[in-house]
This record gives sequence, C-alpha cells and structure tokens, in this order.
Amino acid sequence: MNRVTFPNTNGLDITLAGLINFPADFDESKIYPAIVVSHPGGGVKEQTAGTYAKKLAENGFIAIAYDASYQGESTGEPRQLENPHVRTEDVSAVIDYLTTLNYVDNDRIGAMGICAGAGYTANAAINDRRIKAVGTVSMVNIGQMFRNGWDNNVKDSDALPYIEAGSGARTSDASGAEIATIPMAPLKEEDAPNEELRQAWEYYHTDRAAYCTAPGFATARSLTQIITYDAFFKAEAFLTQPLLTVVGSDAGSKWMSDDLMARAASSDKQMYVVDGANHMDLYDGESPIAEAIGVLAPFFKRTL
Repeated sequence: MNRVTFPNTNGLDITLAGLINFPADFDESKIYPAIVVSHPGGGVKEQTAGTYAKKLAENGFIAIAYDASYQGESTGEPRQLENPHVRTEDVSAVIDYLTTLNYVDNDRIGAMGICAGAGYTANAAINDRRIKAVGTVSMVNIGQMFRNGWDNNVKDSDALPYIEAGSGARTSDASGAEIATIPMAPLKEEDAPNEELRQAWEYYHTDRAAYCTAPGFATARSLTQIITYDAFFKAEAFLTQPLLTVVGSDAGSKWMSDDLMARAASSDKQMYVVDGANHMDLYDGESPIAEAIGVLAPFFKRTL
C-alpha cells in the first residue's frame, strides 16, 4: 500500500489524498484492473473504505481509497464541506489519476462505495462511462436520507426548513462568524434514535473506528446542496453498467438500495442480502465484510 496525493482535476485548487493498494504479486510492468473505493459521509480512507480496498487488492485488483475534497488529508476550504456534486466529481478525479498509471488498464476500471460513498459512486457512473462496473455496500442516497429520513417517513416538502437552515448558514459563514456544522452521525450516544444509529455513533466516536481526521460533522451550508441532490438522477436512462448492491437484511437504509435497483437501466444488476446484518455491520464486521467481498470480488472479476 502506498500513500499518494494527486491534483483534483475538476477545476478546484485541491489536492486529493489516497491509499493505493496493490495485489501481493504486483508487477509494475503488467497492467491490472482497478477499483475506486469511496468512503461514507463523515468517514475517511483509513476506515471502512480502506478495509474494502485492502480486501479487493488481495483479490488481484489495484484498489484506491481516498479522502473526499475538503475532508481527511485532502485539501480544500471550508473544512468538512459535504457537497454531493463535488463528491461525485471526486470519483472521476480519482479515475483521472488512475489513467496516468502505466500499470492500470484504463478499460477495466470499476467503482464501489459504502453508505453515502456508494450513492456518489452510482451518480458518478451515470456521468462517467469510464466506470465499467458498480458495487455498493450499505448504500445511502444522501439527498434521500436527509430529506426523507433514515426510515423514509418524511415528505420531501417537509425538508424545506433544512434548505432554509443551510441558506442561513451560508449567510453566517460569509459574515465571518464561526462556521456552523451539522452531525453526519450522532455526535453523542444519547442522540441516537435507534440501535443502528447508536452503532454509527460508536463507529465514529469510540475506539471502534474513530480516526483523527474524521470529526463526524459537516458544514451546515452543505444542506443547500444535500437536500435537493438525487444520487440516482437519470439512472433509468444512463446507469447501464453492471451493478451489484450489497445490503444487510436488517439495515434501515435498505430502501435506498431497493430504489436504485428499481431505477437503474442496467440489464446486469443484482442485490445481495447479508442475512442478519444491519447498516453498520458491513462497515467493520469481520464476517459480514468477508461475505460482502465474497460476492464483490467475483462480480468485479467478471465485469472488468
């Protein structure tokens, strides 16, 4: 594994930081299929994205986990901006970097992500035909989650106050006031409305997986982009690549994977359900991850 940095090629003055993982028998004179792995909202490359990238490399792929623009070890101001459009473009910026590496086969590049990173991956595949196959784990369409709730029980129109709050935060930020933030997962255990999201608090804020560059919040101004964002926009027409969605049977977020499965135009699409797993189990549970990789690796070997 190498730590790498490379310029964001989307017209932003940002340097992206990544962890590139190599197969055990890596030979720089050969070419390999490659997979871009995108982290959850609030996460960084050293957490679950890095775990999946390492496991994919063990199965013969070049696999790169990276920090989103404005987050982790990547540069960009304001820190912790969660702009879904930029995060989608980040996936393509990483692919731009991969295409400069002589040992990457440009015709065999895939992409996968976890949670919001999976939604961004799907959106990137709609826009970028260099992505030849798409894998998702515990997928979240971050726009749907923020406007419709974890359990899909809030109407779109009822999320208008969040757009107003984001708009107000932009005005406040412009005045030079302290930048307002929003939690990407519960910041305190008592804030969690259910066991699944209590585990999200535990993952990000205890020794379970806390990392120094992942504070667990985003700028409040991000709401003006998040609420109206649809990671699956035009999937009915343009998401034609092979698609594999991996979800836990007990995941409250499963409805978002169901939605993409229904909407994607791909004729080669499959959902794999990890029995007994919830959303968070697929982040760091040894057995659920092994089961997920057990289907993701063969899928990417077949499609790349």
